[in-house]
Amino acid sequence: MIDVRTADGVTTIMLDRGEKRNAMLPEMLTAFESAVRGIGDDTRSIAVLGNGKVYCAGFDLKACAADESGETMRALLTGLSKCVVAMREAAVPVVMGVHGCAIAGGCAMLGGADVVVADEGAQLGYPVVKIGVSPAVSAAFLMSSIPAGAARALMLDPGLIDARRAFAIGLVHEVVADAEAVGERTMELARSLAAKRGTGVRETKRLVNVITRGTSELGGDGLEASLSRVGSDEEREMLGALWGAKD
Repeated sequence: MIDVRTADGVTTIMLDRGEKRNAMLPEMLTAFESAVRGIGDDTRSIAVLGNGKVYCAGFDLKACAADESGETMRALLTGLSKCVVAMREAAVPVVMGVHGCAIAGGCAMLGGADVVVADEGAQLGYPVVKIGVSPAVSAAFLMSSIPAGAARALMLDPGLIDARRAFAIGLVHEVVADAEAVGERTMELARSLAAKRGTGVRETKRLVNVITRGTSELGGDGLEASLSRVGSDEEREMLGALWGAKD
């Protein structure tokens, strides 16, 4: 479900469930966190990409709807939070490439990146409020990356924004022409960072982590807020209606 490779100082982590729009499952997030936490001394930057037509369409909601206990949703929310924290705490910079879309959990992953590249046609946002799921798990990371007002609007509005709007508010740092250019530019940036030998980049990342050290603790509060909604009558009804309509 993920593909991990290291070359020339860059560890590339590819979301590799393209046939399902890289929809997240708990085991996929566990593997992603392990890959970030497990980078070796030969890694000087991390590149995160998605295989297939889009970067990530969020959680596998069909799997969530099929699990009436709510454990799948709880595992996904917890795993997502751990992945973002792992990227934030990584000793090396993380460059993320978004093509097609980064929706809900996929958009939340941006909160762990140091640099985000997206294509002009990409759509981003947190539409899960429409199905009774709270994106509060993303709040601390999002609000340490973009202005508070923009973060509030993005989490509360069930609509999506395009890459140009995401660039304007600071959620995306570079906009390129198309999906192919996303991969190329992401790897170019990751290689450029990896080429900066010595401790300068690592020390800068460490200092940034010190300055934003409260984010992980607040991230725990956001996770608890999202978990508190899991299994609610509203969520179960809306998830069931969503997948009942698609069957």
